[in-house]
Amino acid sequence: MLARLSIRDVVLIDQLELEFCAGFTILTGETGAGKSILLDALSLALGARGDGGLVRHGEAQGQVTAVFELPPGHAAHALLEGQDIEIGDELILRRVQLADGRTRAYVNDQNVSALALRSLASALVEIHGQHDERALTDPATHRELVDAYGGLEPEARAVQASFAALRNAERALEAEQARVATAEAEAEFARHAHEELSRLAVQSGEEETLAARRQAMMQGEKVAADIREARDHLTGDAAILPVLLSVSRRLQRRMRQAPALIEPSVKALDEALEALEGATRAVEVALEACEFDPNELERCEERLFALRAMSRKYATPIDNLPALAQKYADDLTALAAGRSEVARLEAKAAAAGAAYAAAAAALSTAREKSARALERAVTAELPPLKLERAEFRVDLRRDDALVSATGYDRAEFLVRTNPGARPGPLMKVASGGELARFLLAIKVCLAEQGTAPTLVFDEIDTGVGGAVADAMGQRLARLSAQAQVLAVTHAPQVAARAQNHYRIVKSAVGKGDRVATRVARLGAGERREEIARMLAGAEITHEARAAAGSLIEKAG
Repeated sequence: MLARLSIRDVVLIDQLELEFCAGFTILTGETGAGKSILLDALSLALGARGDGGLVRHGEAQGQVTAVFELPPGHAAHALLEGQDIEIGDELILRRVQLADGRTRAYVNDQNVSALALRSLASALVEIHGQHDERALTDPATHRELVDAYGGLEPEARAVQASFAALRNAERALEAEQARVATAEAEAEFARHAHEELSRLAVQSGEEETLAARRQAMMQGEKVAADIREARDHLTGDAAILPVLLSVSRRLQRRMRQAPALIEPSVKALDEALEALEGATRAVEVALEACEFDPNELERCEERLFALRAMSRKYATPIDNLPALAQKYADDLTALAAGRSEVARLEAKAAAAGAAYAAAAAALSTAREKSARALERAVTAELPPLKLERAEFRVDLRRDDALVSATGYDRAEFLVRTNPGARPGPLMKVASGGELARFLLAIKVCLAEQGTAPTLVFDEIDTGVGGAVADAMGQRLARLSAQAQVLAVTHAPQVAARAQNHYRIVKSAVGKGDRVATRVARLGAGERREEIARMLAGAEITHEARAAAGSLIEKAG
């Protein structure tokens, strides 16, 4: 609940400190005393749009601080999670309004955005006025109010969870379908490439081996003629080797006749013959190496060219072609697995869709019951508020094609103030006074199903009096059993039912050169006198005081 409100330098308020209690509190005062200023200041603290005109004349800035006492587990704790804002039993909202129009917002002295402040404040305070276009008059909130009245939050959360599961399943299916579609588009190429590379069957290091063999064969072809000529000189008809053998034998036969003379020559010839025989064997080996099958060279070149062509085609080194073939094989395997995964995800999405449909249908059925019950409850509140000829309806429309986190339904509150007229939206059909009474009736019915801890009603009794005002006072008092209720009122019947009473006055200050708004909490006698003023006007009579006492006694 709102525990304290501190205002500095806002319009006619120079300095104001107010403390509030639980229950039903009213603020009264003559027209122009500053009641609207007080509510504007509170709205500023709750994140309303700033305005440099709110700053008191001659000052650089104004400031409003609202202190709230929070029950355990209040929604404010969850809203502030992760924002590094310490929160205990009290929550302090502070707004600084600069004269140039800029504002600064703080929560427990930590700087926050105005948007964050408004989001937090919406869980703390609801402000209702006869011209209020938010809260209960906003169709965007009506479905949630139907859920709240019927206690359908668990069912609504179940629909939200099933919707999230459905969307996750659909996103997973769409992603896999897109991946498989891409793979399908490339499957024919992958299949062809895999078959082509598999037929080629590249061996590790094959290019280097083939290139070396081809080079050897090509070089051998060029030197083969010279090697043959060398062999002919060594072993042919004109070969020197037979001649040297013949010379060596003739000299050996003469060895006995002149050994000292011939032996060196024979020895040298033997060495020469041995060298020539070695050379002959080497030439034969070389010639044998040069001799190759021309078909082998052709096959070698064809294989080498095929490898290099494939390497260019796939822009991949020859040694990496086997790995590329394996990649295409893996892609084809993955495609087959992807088709199976698509089928599995389709089944999962279908199951999620069925679960969502069941949850949403069940919620729609429950909402229909809650909507009709809310209609009956609000309708029962209307006659005492002098709206006995009016009708309240909840226009609940189900659209099974509307798959959303909130289910199949749209809801809007409609009213008919005169028989025979067409029901229409609250803001369009009801007059200012009627709207205030409709809102009060709806709020009373919804209060037991939960509401903001603090409810503020701004002159919702304008234009009504007598029994209607008394009925409104009764309902505001009933609401105060569920939440803290603050009401600005001109109706003595409403004021008489309050537990706490503040009077707002405007008076001259200083040397009388300016005025300021003051707020005073009234005791029992002062309260009776204020209600008498509200009854009688400027001159308070004995009859007015007696009537005021009677109202207070009746309300008690």
